[in-house]
Amino acid sequence: MPHLPFQMSEKPDGTDGAATIMAKPKPKTQRPPMYKVLILNDDFTPMEFVVHILERFFGLNHAQAFEIMLTVHKKGLAVVAIFSFEVAETKVAQVMDFARRHQHPLQCTMEKE
Repeated sequence: MPHLPFQMSEKPDGTDGAATIMAKPKPKTQRPPMYKVLILNDDFTPMEFVVHILERFFGLNHAQAFEIMLTVHKKGLAVVAIFSFEVAETKVAQVMDFARRHQHPLQCTMEKE
């Protein structure tokens, strides 16, 4: 068998034939802006109704819901949770719709964190 001038794993240019891939730097992914969902105090919505809303729509246990309701009552508002825009918007709509259906003037809003 004739002797080849290079080994089978090498090409004539001295490389092994593997392609060199230049890694492009990955673009930094930014977290989407987050939004605070707030409940505002009023003089008409019963405290028990606010606690029910916090348990039903935000998954809080009774003690957590009661504490946030007291903060709303004493300070005029409280941040209930922080979500992406779409989730915050949905929570606000659910709370407002539920309050209106039960004829309460409760206000729920959202603002950028």
